[in-house]
Amino acid sequence: MAKKSVASLQTGSKRLTKAVKMVKSEKTGAYTFVEQIMAPDQVNDFFNKK
Repeated sequence: MAKKSVASLQTGSKRLTKAVKMVKSEKTGAYTFVEQIMAPDQVNDFFNKK
């Protein structure tokens, strides 16, 4: 159901990760992409929540 895509970004002294999740809409059944930039330790929480 959810596609996982993770890219590592490095800006200055901070290490960030961009995560992209594919989510199916309840109403239309179409898929949308949800993108978020976060710390690497928060990636698993992002993919596990609905």
